[in-house]
Amino acid sequence: MQRLLNFYAWDCAGLRDDVRQVVVETIGDDKTGVLIVDETGFLKKGTRSAGVARHYFGTAGRIENSQIGVFLAYASDRGRALIDRELYLPKTWTADRERCRDAGIDDDVEFATKPELAQDMIERAFDAGVPFGWVTGDEAYGQVGKLRLWLESKGVSHVLAVPKSQMVVSMQFRQRRAHTVIADLDASAWQRLSCGDGAQGPRVYDWAAAPIRPIREPGRGHWLLARRSLTDPEEIAYYICYGPAETPLAELVRVAGSRWAIEECFQTAKNETGLDHYQVRGYTAWYRHITLSMAAAAFLTILRRDAQKGDLQPVTAI
Repeated sequence: MQRLLNFYAWDCAGLRDDVRQVVVETIGDDKTGVLIVDETGFLKKGTRSAGVARHYFGTAGRIENSQIGVFLAYASDRGRALIDRELYLPKTWTADRERCRDAGIDDDVEFATKPELAQDMIERAFDAGVPFGWVTGDEAYGQVGKLRLWLESKGVSHVLAVPKSQMVVSMQFRQRRAHTVIADLDASAWQRLSCGDGAQGPRVYDWAAAPIRPIREPGRGHWLLARRSLTDPEEIAYYICYGPAETPLAELVRVAGSRWAIEECFQTAKNETGLDHYQVRGYTAWYRHITLSMAAAAFLTILRRDAQKGDLQPVTAI
């Protein structure tokens, strides 16, 4: 395994592209397809593993020594799977080229923020002709105006989470914080809708959308979407949305809810295909292990899809 990950000559980027292609062939849908960006951590000891640093580790709920991988998932009503990945390198790494060389990181690999890594992966999917209608992600990506503007420049519809303090342009041409715009909505603006099924059944919340950005392209719309908890009305999440002008609230809700698909992908890949079970330090070896795990997880997606369609055939001994 160490030879496979560290020394043998094989095309890791080519395998990534093959994984993306087979996922699209299996579950691709240009109407319900959504690209989802998110990150996950990998606990690591020591200081020599590529990109390792002190990061907030969500699973543990504290700062831990870890590597951070930024991922792109594809989800539709036919299934979900990881299709791309990038290893985040903090500035403490890219500013120390000798340390980078020791970990197998080429001199031309420069610092990139997590949203910039996400943009690179979305662009690869776009250039590969992946059929999708929307992009979604959490606050770490949604609050980055540069990423949102780039998506708009490509005509890519999106529903991206933002903090309550996010500044938006109201229909009165005023800069306002997201939570104040939603607070002004009439009670009749809220609708109780499910954003998809979870482990405990339908995930039901109260939802409302307020138009924003009065200067816009013909046929396109901008909204501030809000999700309110049924048990705690003070618990509200916010999303900046961009898409076709006639987009109904239910569609914005569906896309917002699809973000949880990448969490399910992480859980499946870590539990079933060893996404976080590796003993490598090198930059190239990390990409190779992660890509092989994604390929195995894609195979499970294919099996699941075939089972749903009733296409599974009995295995005959050779």
